[in-house]
Amino acid sequence: MKVTEKLMQEHRVIERVLFALERAATRLSRGEDVYLRFFIGTSVLINGFANSYHDKKEEAVLLPLLLASGYPRDTGLVAVMLAEHEESQRLANRLRQATERLQMGDIRAREQVVLAALGYVSLIRRHIKKEDEALFPVIEKIVTPEQQEQMRMAFERFEHEENGVEVEEKYYGLADRLVLECVR
Repeated sequence: MKVTEKLMQEHRVIERVLFALERAATRLSRGEDVYLRFFIGTSVLINGFANSYHDKKEEAVLLPLLLASGYPRDTGLVAVMLAEHEESQRLANRLRQATERLQMGDIRAREQVVLAALGYVSLIRRHIKKEDEALFPVIEKIVTPEQQEQMRMAFERFEHEENGVEVEEKYYGLADRLVLECVR
């Protein structure tokens, strides 16, 4: 499997969670009961899978290839990708912090949870579209078969955590549980 195909497969997992997060935030905004552990679990998935695993693979493997091919770091495709990764982290942190405040009884944090969640959903949907439709086709055009193999091997190194649990096994299962919890 090509690395871009692998990243797009991960995008589909993230999109499933985005759908559930949007649904939960909408329910919360209407005053309906939503298990707050859903938002905590979503924060865990966002920080562990989307930001610390998926985005880091892009930054460590794809970014150097683009830079070596002459793409500037401070403008265009690379700059947009990095800026959106940073914004994603900021929104994910806001979501986690607001959820923790809401759990502690700060009812005003409800609106902040909703805003952070919907902001994250909107950003990441746009980001995924850019990567799938702009970034990955560029990568496919410039990568050689040798580079493809080097990237594949680099991705494999990311797939194992220190404790031996495969990242995908851990986070794909969490994504499934979050989606199921949201449809209750």
